[in-house]
Formats: sequence, C-alpha cells, structure tokens
Amino acid sequence: MFAKVAEEGSFAAAARIMGVSVPTVSRAVGRLEERLGGRLFNRTSRQLSLTEFGNQMAGRAGDIYRQAEELESEAHELAVSPRGLIRLAIPMSFGLRWVAPLMPKLIEQYPELSVDLHLSDATVDLIADGFDAALRIAVLPDSSLVARQLCSVTQYLVASPAYLKKHGRPKHPRDLANRACLSYAYRARTQVWQFTHRDGSQEDVAPSGPLRTTNSDAMIPVLLQGLAISELPEFIASEYLSDGRLVRILPDWNMTRGGLYFVTPSARSRPAKIRALSDFFAEHLADPAWRWPK
Repeated sequence: MFAKVAEEGSFAAAARIMGVSVPTVSRAVGRLEERLGGRLFNRTSRQLSLTEFGNQMAGRAGDIYRQAEELESEAHELAVSPRGLIRLAIPMSFGLRWVAPLMPKLIEQYPELSVDLHLSDATVDLIADGFDAALRIAVLPDSSLVARQLCSVTQYLVASPAYLKKHGRPKHPRDLANRACLSYAYRARTQVWQFTHRDGSQEDVAPSGPLRTTNSDAMIPVLLQGLAISELPEFIASEYLSDGRLVRILPDWNMTRGGLYFVTPSARSRPAKIRALSDFFAEHLADPAWRWPK
C-alpha cells in the first residue's frame, strides 16, 4: 500500500486503485512507519510528499509490489483460462493473409484474451517497444530472443507468362544481371539474392530494377503487368502460381530458405496467455495451406 501511495501521490488514488477504503490505506502506512521506525510521508491538509527516508524506501517497495502483482497474475492464469492483453507484432502481408483469418478462432477459443495486433514489415524491438511476442519470417531469428519455429518458409523467383513471352526465360542466375528485378527493402541480412543449385553450386545476384518496396504485395501489379521479375515468399506466391498468373523460374535453383518463428523477449516468466498463443499458432500454422506445389 505504501508503494501505491508513493506512486500515485495520494491516499485516495491508491485506495481507489486497490479497491479498499482510504482509512484502510492510511492505517496500513501508519503501521508500517511504526514498524520501520521512521516517517515515510510528510502530510498536510493539502499536500502529501515523501520524506527522505520514504524516498529511499519507495523504489524497492515498488519492485516488491510489481513482483507480487506478477505472482498473483501468474497464479490466476494457471487457475483459469488465459486472459489479458497481448501486444503482438507480425509482418503486414503475412498477417493480413494468414493471421487475421485466424482471429475469430482465437477469440472463440480464448474469450478473455485480447490482442493488440501490430502489422508492419519493419522489424520491431520487442523489448524497447513493449511487445509481448512477434511472428517473424527469417533465416535465423535474433539470438537475444526466444524463438519457436512453426514452419519453414521458401522464397520463389517468379515472373508472369507475359514477361517470359516477351523477354524469354532466364536459364541461370547470371542471366538476371540485365533484367528488371524488383527488390524488397526489409529483406533479412542482405539485398543480394543467393541461389543454390541442386548440385550444390552457388550464385549471388544483386537485383536492380524500377521498384523497391517495403511490402511484397506492392510488387504484384508490376509483376502481373509483365514488367519485371521478383522473389516472393511462398505464402504470397502460391496464390498466383496455382492459377497461372505467375510462373516460377529457375526451379533448379533454390533461393534462401527461412522459417516462421514465434518469438518472445525471454523464456523466463512466460505467462499462460503467451504459452497459449504460441501453441495456437503452432497448431494452425505448422502445416500451412500455402504450400506449393500442393
């Protein structure tokens, strides 16, 4: 109670937040002062301020209060279904296609859970930006994070039939040097396309062309118009490959293969709501519908 009064600067505010009466808080702080042998607050009819002694105690008391809150929350979550707010960061295109459609199932399965869904292709700092978890598509996730791989994600090099009819089909990655290629600004690690042939040989290509985007969906109109070549993640490309609007090129050469990861800042003190969300995504995304070929 002392910690809450110190934080709020008011007995009345602390009492309201903690759901007790003002006299209850006042008496509790008085008993604490007697036990510690010193005054924690200077009280007047209009003002309440920490004494020097109280100021020294307030920080540690606040830590104890937060630890007690976390312990109570964890115990409560273990006793009942997962509840509370989760701040979740996910890539834009992937989120709209494959996570947003899962939200009705999540809400029905965990009615006391709420999700603050942050959609952006830019990689956020989970700790600095206050996120509880993220879905990331990467070759290897940040080693400072705890990662659970949900599935693999393949990149495909694609073009439209109209482009191939006009410009011909590249037969080797070196053939891309003089081709119009679209590039993705947030591509992990490097802006170089890395190809590995079935025989183990490798080739690197630095794509150049008329458009560089921070979202892969922005490339689609240019690709469908037959103006360029680009790489697309499997979870986007499969829709267009299945109906023939785009064609995979250089199929004997594999591009960088990564994975879809559920990442959290730390494995310590992971509340039930985070474990439940991780298991939910593992259940629904481990064998994704976007696999190509079907």
